Amino acid sequence: MRKGAIETDSLISVSNVFKNYKGRKALEGVSFEVFGGEVLGIIGPNGAGKTTLISLLATINKPETGKISIKGADILKKPDIIRESLGYVPQETALYPMLTAYENLDFWGGIYGIEKSVKKEKINEVLKLLKLYDRKNDKVKTFSGGMKKRLNIAASLLHDPEILIMDEPTAGVDLLSRSTIAELIKRLKKSGHTTIITSHYIDELEELCDKILVLWEGSLLYFGSVKDILRSASADNLEQLMLKLEEA
Repeated sequence: MRKGAIETDSLISVSNVFKNYKGRKALEGVSFEVFGGEVLGIIGPNGAGKTTLISLLATINKPETGKISIKGADILKKPDIIRESLGYVPQETALYPMLTAYENLDFWGGIYGIEKSVKKEKINEVLKLLKLYDRKNDKVKTFSGGMKKRLNIAASLLHDPEILIMDEPTAGVDLLSRSTIAELIKRLKKSGHTTIITSHYIDELEELCDKILVLWEGSLLYFGSVKDILRSASADNLEQLMLKLEEA
């Protein structure tokens, strides 16, 4: 895995971003920065705009107005260059159930253009990292939901991305998978990677993240460390947020 010092300038800059989706405002004037080596957690109830924001950062969708820059490049002008630095894990797994875990990763390694001389080593590395090496020759159709999620994450790491973006990586997974994903995030941070995750579990984000971004009906409600948020948020607002998250 990549090793490097934390950036002094922001790695990701989001400035006054608006996004409409299916006739409604999904994001309204969202602005924040992420620095190299940080772990950012995005939290909010269903419909708050978490997946919309993630899709913009992953260059899958485009903002209506506002600007998003990653490594100094505008996502609207240089999306292909930006994607080389990104690993993206959507909520839905993108795997072939009739292929083995190794075969799935071999396919994704080809998509990423990884040279054959190093592809096998890369595949085995990520399988071990996500605790799937002993199941590498088993077909994915035999995997649990948590194992499929871990394999999907493994695929996103094959090209050693500088930035890993994961949408609800621990939602509905078993305890082993949740623990393995948490260990991965901590390991990536130590090696200088930047990670962005969405979650419904505020306790999980508190443990893993340097900063937390709270979305509420498309607007940025709070942004900062957990201590900063607790200091600035009113008791009523926090109680309302927690109730919404419990209902999600």
